[in-house]
This record gives sequence, C-alpha cells and structure tokens, in this order.
Amino acid sequence: MEKKEFKAESKRMLEMMINSIYTHKEIFLRELISNASDAIDKIYYKALSDEQLVFNKEDYYIKVSVDKANRTLTISDTGIGMTKEDLDNNLGIIAKSGSLAFKKENEAKDGHNIIGQFGVGFYAAFMVADTVTVTSKALGSDEAFKWESQGADGYTIEPTEKASIGTEIVLTIKENTEDDQYDEYLEEYRLKSIIKKYSDFIRFPIKMDVKSQQPKEGSEDEFVEVTEEQTVNSMVPIWRKNKSELTPEDYNNFYMEKRYGFDKPLKHIHISADGAVVYNAILFIPENTPYDYYTKEYEKGLELYSNGVLIMDKCSDLLPDYFSFVKGMVDSEDLSLNISREMLQHDRQLTLIAKNIKNKVKGQLQSLLKDEREKYEQFYKSFGRQLKFGVYSDYGVNKETLQDLLMFYSSKEKKLVTLDEYVSRMPEDQKYIYYASGESIERIEKLPQTEMVLDKGFEILYFTDDIDEFAINIIMNYKEKEFKSVSSGDLGIEADEKDKPTEAEENENKDLFESMKSILSGKVTNVKASKRLKTHPVCLSTEGELSIEMEKILKAMPNAQDVKADKVLEININHEVFQSLKNAQANDKEKLGLYTNLLYNQALLIEGLPVGDPVEFTNDICKIMV
Repeated sequence: MEKKEFKAESKRMLEMMINSIYTHKEIFLRELISNASDAIDKIYYKALSDEQLVFNKEDYYIKVSVDKANRTLTISDTGIGMTKEDLDNNLGIIAKSGSLAFKKENEAKDGHNIIGQFGVGFYAAFMVADTVTVTSKALGSDEAFKWESQGADGYTIEPTEKASIGTEIVLTIKENTEDDQYDEYLEEYRLKSIIKKYSDFIRFPIKMDVKSQQPKEGSEDEFVEVTEEQTVNSMVPIWRKNKSELTPEDYNNFYMEKRYGFDKPLKHIHISADGAVVYNAILFIPENTPYDYYTKEYEKGLELYSNGVLIMDKCSDLLPDYFSFVKGMVDSEDLSLNISREMLQHDRQLTLIAKNIKNKVKGQLQSLLKDEREKYEQFYKSFGRQLKFGVYSDYGVNKETLQDLLMFYSSKEKKLVTLDEYVSRMPEDQKYIYYASGESIERIEKLPQTEMVLDKGFEILYFTDDIDEFAINIIMNYKEKEFKSVSSGDLGIEADEKDKPTEAEENENKDLFESMKSILSGKVTNVKASKRLKTHPVCLSTEGELSIEMEKILKAMPNAQDVKADKVLEININHEVFQSLKNAQANDKEKLGLYTNLLYNQALLIEGLPVGDPVEFTNDICKIMV
C-alpha cells in the first residue's frame, strides 16, 4: 500500500501545526468533537434541500471511548462521513477545511452553523497521539475507507469495512515523558472535564461509557462497579433559551456551575443581540470582591464561545478595565478567529460587542442605583474603588461614562451620596463642591479645616480612598461646579465681618508671621492669619495642585520621589494661643521659636503626617511644662 505525502509546503509545516499553534494539548479533543458536530450538521443542511432525507435529531450523536489496554482513544460520530476523495482532500491537504467549503456552498440556507473554518484542528490529534486512524463511510455510499498517519511522514488510504454512516477516529496515545503525562487522556474523569470545559454546549449528545459504584443486589454494604452509557454534555446552553423560560435561580445556578464566584450575583444581564453583530451573552455583577481582585494576579475577561464551543477562558478585550469585575460569557457566530481558534483577531465585530456590553453594564448599574439603592451601595463598597481608578486612568477619557456612578460619604446625609445628589441640594450662594480627605470618616470629622464650611451650612464629601482626590482632579468639575478641598488656600467663602482681621491687625501681625515663616523655612511656604478656623488654634492649608493627602499617598509608593505639597501654616488670631505668640514675639525670641515649632508639629499630627524630629518635639513639650 502506497504512502502519500501531505500536500503542504514541507514536513516543517505539519510540525508547526502540531507543536506551535495550540497553547494546551487538551484542545485536541475540542477540535475533534467540533469536527464531529460539523459532520452531523452537514446531514442537517442536506435534509433542508433533499426531500428523500429525513433528519431525526435523536439518531445523531458523538461517542468518546477509551481502551486503556491498547492505549487508544476513539471519537466516533453518526455524521455525513467521508469518501476516499474527501479523506484525501480534507485530511491530506493541511489547512484545507471541508467545513469551510461546505459552509460557503450552503450559506444562503437556514439552519445550524458549521464550526470548522481552518482545517487544522484535526492535526491537533498528533499532539497526543503517535498514530491517528480515521475510518469513514459517506452518506449514500456503500464503500468505507481507512485513512492512517503517524505524522509528518505522510498517510495511507485503503478500503475497509464499516457498517454505518459516519466517521470513527482512533488515536493511539503517546507514552508518558518526563514533561508530559499522556495517560491523562485515557482517564474517564479527565476526558469528561475537557468535554465539559470546551464542548458542553455542542448541540448533539456526546456519549461516554461511565463507571460508577452501585449497591450489590441483596446487600447494603457491598458495591459493584457498573458501566453505563451517559450523555456528558448539556447541549442546550442557558443563553439560547428565552428569557421568559428562565428564573433567577436558573441564572444563579449557572453562575455557580461556571465557578464565576462563591457568592451570589447581585444582578444578571441576559443579552440576545441580532443586529449589526449577532451574539448572546449572560453577564453577572458579583456581590463580593474576589480575594485577588486588586492584585496583579487577577485576570479579567469573559468566557468566549463560538457556536457553543469555548474559544477563550478570559477574553479581556470584551471588558473595559473599569468593569473588570463583571463575570460571564459571550457566544457569537460572527467572530473572526485566528487559525488556532484560541485567539481573536481584532475586528469590527469584536469592537461592536465590547461597546454594547459596556453600555449594558453601565445601564444595569444606573438601574441599580436608581431602583435598588441598597444593592448598589453593596456593589459600590466592593467595586467603587475600581470605578474611581477608571475615572483616573487613561487621562480621564472615561470620566463622562463613570462620574454619575461615583458615591462619597456626605457630612450632611451621613451616608453615601452621588455627585448629582450633592449638586441638586447646593444653596445658591455655594460656589464649589467641597471635599475633605483623610484616612477615615472619624478622622475627617475632627479636621479643623472643616469648621468654616460646615458653619456656613455647606455639605462636605469625605474622601477616604487613596484614589479619591486623584479621580476628582481628573473630573475637575461636575455640572459646572468645581471641586474644592477644605484645605485649599481659598475656599471661596467670605468670613463674617467680626472674624475678619482689620487692616491695622494685619499690619501689626505682619512681622510676627514673617518671623514664624523664617523659623519654619523650607517647611512651609507661608504663615498667615486663618479665615477658616473657629475653635482650633492652628491648621495647615495648601497652595497649588498637590494636597497633603496626595503627598502622603505618593510618598508611600515604591520608589517614591520626595514630593511635597506647598503647605501654609494658618493661625487662629482669635484663639488665646495667639496672644502667647505675640508676647513671645515682643519679649522672648527663643520662646517664639519653641511655640512656632510646637504649633507646626501639632498641625502635622492633625493631618496624620509624621513630625520631623520626634525627640525634639517631646523635648519642646517638656520645656513648656517647667
């Protein structure tokens, strides 16, 4: 019997197909099952135009069988089968797809879609097999033929016997090596897991002989091993069912079965799109943050299916980073896949799906915020930080998309509020959206800088996340209202006449503040009378874009540079401490230095900043006690 060489450019071509195209060896089973499904689909297509051919779906299936003793794995189907010419053309010419040709010939007909596109999936079998034997009998033919190959050396085709229409592929599995354990492809549990992972939603039954332990007849303690033929795939995916047929429990069960999380989803989104691009999707908004969500190890993305066959576990291109918490899957017939069907080619279809998913997720979050506030706040506590990162990243290109989803704790409402809610209740004379930053709500409530704003009856948003100020600086303004930190130099609030220093007082205190500024040279940019303090003696404010909280965050980063906010020491001239400063200025310059350093260090501690020299600070405290 003559051995034929593959009709490809070279032996190297096949070696590349076998060893380079696929990331994981287990993919071979997905490819062979997809080919078997295609073979059954081809009979269905023919039945649409051939009145003599009746397609009864119950008669069609795929069977996966194992023979450990002979190290063989068999995949058989009841599909259309192949003639000798089909075997020679489809299996003898690498990268020629019979499914693709069939699809083009029948693309005007309604019916099931053909999965195969490239004609290289079959050769994935050589990743795990030394020998591949294909026995096939074509629909309408009395003859059967056997195709056999051991790889790049070529193949043979000879007549054989086969009772029924269809194809049987027998893989002689390789022996184990130091690097690869090929025995796993002869284990029932492993084969079932691969089928469930990649081919669970193939539309025809995938059958296996499954072993189980059952009680021995007449005995309660003894068990016998029983082998039964079982269908191991689900066939009809949940996303292809009508939404009216499904209950919330169905979606929750799907979420758990797919191991999207150990929690229950807060909301699901079921999409059936039939427009410029056709696809189905089920998306979930989780309840809790995954343990690794804010780490480099977390991998975002949706499961991607093509006609029910899993193509990618995590397709990151379908989700923007700021919605990376979304779990779920997308199934489409319109995707342009690369040759291995493991990766997408970036095309218009993918972009359209991703854009639609982004809009659907945002719409769902807005509905949650409006109609189910408690659920939205639960979501926000888990993933609000990610939305703020989304505002800050990419130079604020996504701020319009995300700003209405943000929430901050309110000094007035004592709960989370949106920017829209804040602006809607601003008094007419309030110029700015005021905020205060700190490590916690409790710390912020004690900040001296909040006194004047609160005294005016204005609401303050409390920023406790390290990303908050950075995100707000990117937004800059909301509904034509600028954001203003309570620590900024100019609050845009006029002090009461009784609290304003007179021109004489300002001239009188000018020398004092200049002396204090000189004492604190390099630490503050200015010392001045405060218009914001009511009961506290001292505080720090800032000039410029960098706030004190931002300074702390930047300094805490790896390889941080010595960044500093431009700090201003503000003194409450109506506080009794101020008289002590004036007395020291007039009578004891050394004591003025002592008081100035003490007040500066107190202001640092109020802000949660470390004092420069703790020993000197404690010694200064002791000096005023004696």
